[in-house]
Amino acid sequence: MKLKQLLFGFLFFSAFTANAQKNTKEVLFTIDDKPYYTDEFSRVYKKNLDLVKDESQKDLNQYLELFVGYKLKVNRAYKLGLQNNSTYQNELKSYRSQLAKNYFNDTKITQELIEEGYNRLQKEVKAAHILILVDESASPEDTLKAYKKIQDIKLRVDKGESFEELASQLSQDPSAKENKGDLGYFSAFRMVYPFENAAFTTPRGQVSKIIRTRFGYHILKVNDIRPNRGEVTVAHIMTLNPKPEDADQEKAKNTINDIYKKINQGEKFEDLAKQFSEDKSSSGKGGVLNKFGSGQLSSEEFENVAFSLKNSGDISQPFQSKFGWHIVKLIERHPVRTLDEMKPELETKVGRDERSKKITASLNDKLRKKYKFKKEAKEYAALAKLVTNDYYENKWVYPTNADTFTAAVLKIENTPVSGKTFLEFLEKQQKSGIAVKPIGKAVEVLFERFIDEQLSQYYDANLENEFPEFSFVMEEYRDGLLLFDLMEKEIWERSKNDTIGLQKFYDETKVNHLWKKRVEATIYSSTKQDIIKKVQGLIKKKASAQEIKDKLNTKDVINVMSNSGTFEEGNQVLPKGIKLETGTSDIVKDGEYYFITVIDKVLPEGIKTLEECKGKLTNEYQQYLEQNWVDNLKKEFNIKVNNDVFEKVKKELK
Repeated sequence: MKLKQLLFGFLFFSAFTANAQKNTKEVLFTIDDKPYYTDEFSRVYKKNLDLVKDESQKDLNQYLELFVGYKLKVNRAYKLGLQNNSTYQNELKSYRSQLAKNYFNDTKITQELIEEGYNRLQKEVKAAHILILVDESASPEDTLKAYKKIQDIKLRVDKGESFEELASQLSQDPSAKENKGDLGYFSAFRMVYPFENAAFTTPRGQVSKIIRTRFGYHILKVNDIRPNRGEVTVAHIMTLNPKPEDADQEKAKNTINDIYKKINQGEKFEDLAKQFSEDKSSSGKGGVLNKFGSGQLSSEEFENVAFSLKNSGDISQPFQSKFGWHIVKLIERHPVRTLDEMKPELETKVGRDERSKKITASLNDKLRKKYKFKKEAKEYAALAKLVTNDYYENKWVYPTNADTFTAAVLKIENTPVSGKTFLEFLEKQQKSGIAVKPIGKAVEVLFERFIDEQLSQYYDANLENEFPEFSFVMEEYRDGLLLFDLMEKEIWERSKNDTIGLQKFYDETKVNHLWKKRVEATIYSSTKQDIIKKVQGLIKKKASAQEIKDKLNTKDVINVMSNSGTFEEGNQVLPKGIKLETGTSDIVKDGEYYFITVIDKVLPEGIKTLEECKGKLTNEYQQYLEQNWVDNLKKEFNIKVNNDVFEKVKKELK
């Protein structure tokens, strides 16, 4: 799946780099007499030039080999009929839908919504709400019933009753009984758009008007408004929470407290993180995490502690989250970014939430001006008579003779849209409900929606004709997804399941998969030379690691820590310059730390077993299989390269 996501991202990038100009094209090569042209080769080469890291792939002769190989694989996929696979067709449709979103935009409206969202991001609102649930497609009766309930509650609030108590008693938000409707602090893009509008337009301490969202009816009370806290970069040291079956349930807590004492003794946070933090994704970087803002982590406790630190270098006391015990160090505070910096991110967010309805409305208006369309009055009148008042109660029955309504009820640029299509639209819309009366007027309103939907579909269906760059990218999607399925079928699955072939490949290449020298060892560290000398003495007396720590550490001062395991030569945990031989090492100083290492066993250099190198070996086996496969494809298909044309292309590209 990750490879497909990478493919999608790579091809999506090409939508903005493809050269849409119409160049003169000649046949560069053929595969079984199917022509491939110079313009495609040049376009793809230019597009990928800055993306490839392998310099050999920038060489035009080498690139032609790769390009021909790519097209050979695509031809093989079509020959196998992979283009008819329903999964492939659905994925292609999904990718096209994603790419097409870029063409369903209104720059002016989008910019206004981006600026509105950015201005709201300067603040965080603390609000509580009361919710009465009602589905978007609920009947008019159920909708009215829900509205009357929220209206009654609003009147009680206006008369002075406690908002919080009413939320606890009457709100249909399941969490309200515990939190009295409190939603905490939030900023723009965290709530549905109508709710956000109410939150950011209601003054502090006041209650909003009744608002409708897709969840139902709400009223909300704004309890506080504060400046946005921005983002922070922090480092942390973590010891994982114990599992229920662990014998020592206090080990993680005791370890983090010992580390905290060492920090207070003046030892470096970063060094301790590298040695002892159990968050392996950050320990190698001294515990540093990617910057984050309010609500972006899955631990509110961690966020609150991080944001409570005021100055760079401040360090928290140990605290526990649902993941483990932590100590946090503030690296840097980041204020809210500028509008220019956030614009791409905000544009994506605008397109994903209910704000996009404004963009849709603007697009509908433009499409009505762009295309000629005509309502066929006679056919429309016949269809409108079929819709009865049952429609209001979601009881209207789709006509049994709908298939006979093949005549056009609408024409867009002389392309007919059948009456049956309108009837299908009416059936779907019935679930959403419509309050307009009488029914004839309701059908007119629905037909206007139908026109907008059909204009949008017509526009979407013609994107390849109107936008050459869209056509280029879709062709690459089409071939790229086919290639993915083909590689999975021909190479990846085989490399995973062909145990005999993998064993043979291992036997032929195992000399390339070697262990360095390894040791089973315990490493002791301290910032005090006299302490490490005492460790040395205790080791000579055969004291265990725990006995040494019990002897030299006190309740308030952690003088020594230990780290046991199997370490390969070159591992950063091993003290620099240590000799990899059994026994106790000399005392070694590295930075502010003194180390002494007890090596119990030395494991010599040697060939890794198949299981020990299986991941890397499988990858190499895939490359081996693919090269052999491409060589066979060159024999299966007839390839002819027009060398004179290729020489011209090389001159143009250079």
